[in-house]
Amino acid sequence: MHIQANTKVDQESKAGKLQEWTTPGKQQQLYKRTLAIVVCSQLFGGAGLAAGVTVGALLAQDMLGTERYAGIPAALITLGSALASFLMGRLTQRFGRRSGLATGFLAGGIGAIGIIMAAVAANIPLLYFSLFIYGAGTATNLQARYAGTDLAKPKQRATAISIAMVSTTFGAVAGPNLVSVMGNFAESIGVPRLAGPFILAAGAFTLAGLIILVLLRPDPFLVASRIAETQAAAHPSQNSKAQAGNRQGIKLGAAIMILTQIIMVAIMTMTPIHMTHHGHGLGEVGIVIGIHVGAMYLPSLFTGMLIDRIGRIKMACASGVVLLASGLLAAFGPADSMLSLITALALLGLGWNLGLISGTALIVDSTSQATRAKTQGTVDVLIALAGASGGMLSGMIVAQSSYATLALAGGLLSLLLIPVMFWSSRSSK
Repeated sequence: MHIQANTKVDQESKAGKLQEWTTPGKQQQLYKRTLAIVVCSQLFGGAGLAAGVTVGALLAQDMLGTERYAGIPAALITLGSALASFLMGRLTQRFGRRSGLATGFLAGGIGAIGIIMAAVAANIPLLYFSLFIYGAGTATNLQARYAGTDLAKPKQRATAISIAMVSTTFGAVAGPNLVSVMGNFAESIGVPRLAGPFILAAGAFTLAGLIILVLLRPDPFLVASRIAETQAAAHPSQNSKAQAGNRQGIKLGAAIMILTQIIMVAIMTMTPIHMTHHGHGLGEVGIVIGIHVGAMYLPSLFTGMLIDRIGRIKMACASGVVLLASGLLAAFGPADSMLSLITALALLGLGWNLGLISGTALIVDSTSQATRAKTQGTVDVLIALAGASGGMLSGMIVAQSSYATLALAGGLLSLLLIPVMFWSSRSSK
């Protein structure tokens, strides 16, 4: 009885503290503070993300002695990301953003340490397992975009998503360009050169997790839930409609993000190997991937505002056009031209950015607070599985045909966004 009484007192105390932040002025203050903390964590999270993107396939190719299965690292990372997204969605719905994001980032750091150990020991099973765990960090890096929307007004949501994403740029661009530096450092301490970027990832993900764990108080998701509960109690007739959400909007947002993820992961995964086959060095690979990752995140401040002003659907169509241009250029551009490769991969990143922010905004618009985090986690599972499929198939397609075939297929796949948009328009009438 004494324990139950203490638990009840703790819950009431916690609810009281959350209630303090539900006034409009406090809500706006916490919204800005949350964005600042997320930005800070994403600076490090982006650097952790970049390691797997840049050298994951090359490390596997080096350890396996063949490129046939070079797409497996991307597949494992995204499968790990899928499981982490599911768990983080449930964890966030129950305990808040702080618990979900901190757990994911710290798990990613542990996975990066495991990859380093696997490279030193030349242990393939440990490499695969660690890549899977490392995927939790990449999932968290992506899930952090939702944190900015918890207390945002509807017309601010795409902009809030973009602010959370754009901060990833600095670490994500710096990471690939530190490939050579980290490779030299790794060799100096007896670690294989290609495992060097994962040393950076281990520290970066761990720091990102600690920033969230220590600073993200009060929790924006829990405050938003408290606000929703207060509004539901004041307007019970409107509550049932809000709880139902908009299933069509959820499906549409998910479809946009799944298509763009498949295309982006497939082409990006095999670009480093395509480049090394045509005489490009590791430093040049780092430049191309760094610009690509920068294009995934840096335009976010502008694209987020455009999506809020022009609309989610129109900007999703723009995503398809940009991805098509990227695929055509990657397929038919000169393989020895850095300018051609940089342009193609920059367009690939921009197309992904437009699709992700448009789709994410649709998901937030179409869900209620009571199920929002779980739905976000579930949708991110589908996105991760789509990326896993793209990563795994990319190596097989290139091995059986060519990089040009892969890039052309990806570009043409983006055209599917057009019938998806038509379906949305007809269904909404």
